[in-house]
Amino acid sequence: MQALVIHGKQDLREETLPLAELAPGKIRLRMAFGGICGSDLHYYHEGAVGAFVVREPLVPGHEMAGVVEHDPSGKLAPGTPVTLHPATFGVSRPGLEGKPHLWPQGAYLGSASTWPHTQGGMSEYLDVEPGMIRVLPEALPLERAALAEPLAVSLHGIAVAGGVEGQRVLVCGAGPIGLLAAAAALAKGAAEVSIIDVLEGPLSRARALGVQHTYRVGETPLPEEAFDVVLECTGVPASINAAIVAVRRAGVIAQIGMMPATAQPLALAPLISKEVELRGCFRFHNEIDEAIALLAADSRFDDVITHVLPASDAQNAFAIAKDSEASGKVLISLWA
Repeated sequence: MQALVIHGKQDLREETLPLAELAPGKIRLRMAFGGICGSDLHYYHEGAVGAFVVREPLVPGHEMAGVVEHDPSGKLAPGTPVTLHPATFGVSRPGLEGKPHLWPQGAYLGSASTWPHTQGGMSEYLDVEPGMIRVLPEALPLERAALAEPLAVSLHGIAVAGGVEGQRVLVCGAGPIGLLAAAAALAKGAAEVSIIDVLEGPLSRARALGVQHTYRVGETPLPEEAFDVVLECTGVPASINAAIVAVRRAGVIAQIGMMPATAQPLALAPLISKEVELRGCFRFHNEIDEAIALLAADSRFDDVITHVLPASDAQNAFAIAKDSEASGKVLISLWA
């Protein structure tokens, strides 16, 4: 089968890999589209995501959509359109019974956090556990369905924040996750949604989604204490500091953007004096089901996708995805 394989820093190859015999209990999918995530960009451009270094050839991709190729049980017919919950959950711990995404020893498609690495979905075929599969509604095109995983991340952030209905929401960062978070907040009844970014290109995409107010760093200052909820999607200390100032007293900041595992320069005095809650967000649990329903009901999510390139042009796709001014979500059209 054909696959995209990262061998190390800026070493991405289209290769022919052996197609293993389908293991008992698994279902074979033919992949159609894969979204390039921030972690995929780090694996390609740097050869690592934080401490997770590419130590063996790694097939990237966890934002996937495709069709059933073969289900030995006969429950899913060939050609059934699907997306994936990319997590395999680990071992429960006391206090985490309802949060399997936080259980240790779990795995995620396209990740070097495990050894051997957990291979991802940017391949012609992918064999998965039945519980990872989500059958798509007829109204949901496969291209848009590739947004289900990142939209689920955004929805989990909204859930961690305690919801956004009737709230004044600020989204920090208008990259793909920020755009999806803004669109999700609008869909879930936020009173108004604002977004801030350093670049005009992402802000223009946010306005196309219906975001009411946009702020460009260095040009338009954020109002202080003006927001009930902040969805912080950058992981950049300066952005988090700005969020602390912009959120109202006793407001909530959901930290969706990942940060390096090192000390960070955060100005926490106003967070303390205003009793602001800074809540960490990690991946998601079952929000992918809500994401699928939202994607099926609202075609405006298509505006988050700016580029769809073939697998034969994957290196160019990764270069475009790194250019935040020019691109939102970049999809790779796989061999199906």
